[in-house]
Amino acid sequence: MSCSKLSAVVQFALAYVLFMTAHVVPAAPQVRGFVVHTLGRGAYLALYSLISILLLVWLIAAARNAPTLSLWPLTPELVAVPLVVMPLALTLIVAGLLRSNPLSVSWRDRGFDPARPGIVAVTRHPVLWGFVLWALSHVAVNGDVVSIALFGGLALYAAAGFGLADKRAKSRLGLDRWTALAAHTSILPFAAILAGRARLAVDRQTLVGILVGLAFYVWFLAGGHLWLFGVDPLIYLRS
Repeated sequence: MSCSKLSAVVQFALAYVLFMTAHVVPAAPQVRGFVVHTLGRGAYLALYSLISILLLVWLIAAARNAPTLSLWPLTPELVAVPLVVMPLALTLIVAGLLRSNPLSVSWRDRGFDPARPGIVAVTRHPVLWGFVLWALSHVAVNGDVVSIALFGGLALYAAAGFGLADKRAKSRLGLDRWTALAAHTSILPFAAILAGRARLAVDRQTLVGILVGLAFYVWFLAGGHLWLFGVDPLIYLRS
């Protein structure tokens, strides 16, 4: 392996370790509690989100520069996977962040009304599911070893967050309060709705989340994805 390729692999490994560290360490109750108490919840979430985005952009850029060992060819059907999945993934992420949700990842954990759960009726972990769908759809369209390690690892990390978020919420809310709130939602998307334990109703926060998520999707297709990651998601459809 040449020095340049070895350097690219080292940079990818470093970016991967730092990205995971930035998410694992703050998840520790003692660390999270100290930082939130010092900065305030709003400032903590804003800083955490900014650092996460910057590290993610660096991680994906490092993955693109790493040596490529393809495991399956790119086909039009695989190219279509993220184009179909990403509107839902972005909607879940943005709507989940904007919606009050004491049960999982959200910018707001107060003011939640069980009678009007919004996107939380679909799943109590909309943000985590959004990242799972985002990562898995990019595994399909990037069939090389580095991309599989990158996006597959991120998908596993987000999926592991289901249990961690439940554990954290139970500790914060108390078992009785958590059980009462969780009874009107589910981990699996739409399971509570199909079981009759929740009712799907689009409230203002959810509607804003859907519109902003779709706006991000359009921006990504119009050039945002190319600007951030150096890849045009429509290039294979245009050729």
